[in-house]
Amino acid sequence: MSSEPQHSNPVRHRDHGTWLVQFTGRVLVVCPRCGGRALVVPAPGVAAPKYFSALLFQPRRLACPGCGAVADWTAEERGAGLVGAVPGGTEDPFFRRPLWLQTRCAGRVLWAYDEEHVDALDAYVGAQLRERRASPTMAMFARLPTWMKSAKRRDEVLAGLATLRALARLSTPADRSDAAHERGDRPRHQGSVLFRGGPY
Repeated sequence: MSSEPQHSNPVRHRDHGTWLVQFTGRVLVVCPRCGGRALVVPAPGVAAPKYFSALLFQPRRLACPGCGAVADWTAEERGAGLVGAVPGGTEDPFFRRPLWLQTRCAGRVLWAYDEEHVDALDAYVGAQLRERRASPTMAMFARLPTWMKSAKRRDEVLAGLATLRALARLSTPADRSDAAHERGDRPRHQGSVLFRGGPY
């Protein structure tokens, strides 16, 4: 059975307010040592957060299966609180490494954190009818750039997402996309602070 998303037929997409932060539990990045594919995940022994917004403060580990590089990230302390990471842009929110899943598309750069993120974007872009069921304030789909949401660009964006899906299965430095490099396009910090009451 094929695991490829079915976007060839008219589809209805219902946006229930999915936030970008919900896809930060697993991020594919370019390894700082060898340039291959590394993985950023919650640090070992850290319990799953009760609320997905806590993912912005959860300790992380970067590990490269190719060269063995390992690095750890913890949120900056500010008084009694922790300053959270800020998702968005072509770098991962924690280590600020270029995302592994990047490709040139429609004169821009299309990116995603991991395969689940690609699938979510594919379902939205491929839909003929899109319904919003939540406030657009922090919702990921409502905040996508216009070129990604345009019906005229649908085929180009779907092809770009297929390229990202293929990249997710590759891992060597030679497999790295020519779009996967530092751009300095990280979002401005919103000042999110968590006042600690839990294990981290």
